[in-house]
Amino acid sequence: MGRRGTAGIVEQVDFGSAELVPDADRPGGWTLLLDGVQHSYVDVEEPRHLEFEYVRRLASVVDAAAPPGRPLRVLHLGGGALTLPRYVAATRPGSVQRAVERDAALTALVRKVLPLPRNADLRVRVADARDAVEGSGPDRHDLVIADVYSDSRMPSRFASVEFAAEVARVLRPGGWYAVNLADAAPLSFSRGQVATLREVFDDVCLMAEPGVLRGRRFGNVVLAAGSDLPVAALARSAATEVFPARLLHGADLDRFIAGTRPVTDATAVASPAPPSDLFG
Repeated sequence: MGRRGTAGIVEQVDFGSAELVPDADRPGGWTLLLDGVQHSYVDVEEPRHLEFEYVRRLASVVDAAAPPGRPLRVLHLGGGALTLPRYVAATRPGSVQRAVERDAALTALVRKVLPLPRNADLRVRVADARDAVEGSGPDRHDLVIADVYSDSRMPSRFASVEFAAEVARVLRPGGWYAVNLADAAPLSFSRGQVATLREVFDDVCLMAEPGVLRGRRFGNVVLAAGSDLPVAALARSAATEVFPARLLHGADLDRFIAGTRPVTDATAVASPAPPSDLFG
């Protein structure tokens, strides 16, 4: 059973310890920590409020994927507190969403403490995300969003050409893939992921804060892939953040990867571990 104390609700889940901490400044706000590391933020009263900047960048892909309010079919790889599924349900009513989360106990805790909106057409499947994608039929989704981490690292099995090809297979024609990475100097992991997605998709762009791109600090890198990406709209959105992000595309992205080769299942590695002092 979970316990609620001054810090929030703490419960052992399938893959560690989960803590849901209420936000003293927002009545509906909660932060999910897994083994002490911030993982998700949800405002159950206003799901359009997105606290983490990388989540807002992923949401900018959602916003650009179709005219405002039009429902989408979305597959979320990695569930956590289901922040983006709530956002999609609020901004695009009628959307059909599926999420894959390997931790059944975590999903049960989140749904108990932070119920989903009643009108959200969302099913959460307890499974390995790659297995779920490989077992899915083709042409199912308008958008696939990946935010898959284990011990604060993106596992290698989600970093290969083979996996990217499976994602492309389950997307409808014209569909997009958005993925959250975490990286640090010399950004080898991000360069490899750009090269990998370019091997499979017609168009790729990258969004990250300048300090991350210059290798000055560890941080999030969001990639979007598909065809005819709305680069100008995504760049405007990234530039309006409190800490503005840069968007790399085309020749800028060519220079960024500098001849880096795509990653295969045989060569893939997990993303870098965050610095030990990153989370305090």
